Amino acid sequence: MARAVPDPRGWTGLDDTAQTPERETYPTYPFGVHPPEYIAARLHEIDRASAENLLLALTDDCCTLSNLKRFTESEEELRAMARTILARYGDEATYHTNVKKPGHVRGTLDFTSSSWAYSPLALTNDYSEDCGLIVVSGTEVGMFWNFSDY
Repeated sequence: MARAVPDPRGWTGLDDTAQTPERETYPTYPFGVHPPEYIAARLHEIDRASAENLLLALTDDCCTLSNLKRFTESEEELRAMARTILARYGDEATYHTNVKKPGHVRGTLDFTSSSWAYSPLALTNDYSEDCGLIVVSGTEVGMFWNFSDY
């Protein structure tokens, strides 16, 4: 979370807070410093299809798929991009999120449902809403996050 290690494949990351003054004294900004049990209580595992949907939903402050119409790419092109990102972590990766949009099957997210919730301030100290995806493989961890403050 402190971003101390560069991407092992040299992929460019998007880090809106990279030049934020708070990073000087608070290197994990905007993430809070929490013990593992605090983080574990706020995350749950999801399946790969849900992770794909979540990557797309994270492009919207409300964590929905309704924003896909704003992109010039088709939905299938966007999904192919999400699959490319997830493929980087291999077939054995696990997916974890603080988003609770339960599907009909345990470990899935349902973005067609109107009822959903997230664990507010799950990993941040400064935002009223944070939604994210953590991908864990045998060799690396990827974090994809959206922060909003209303």
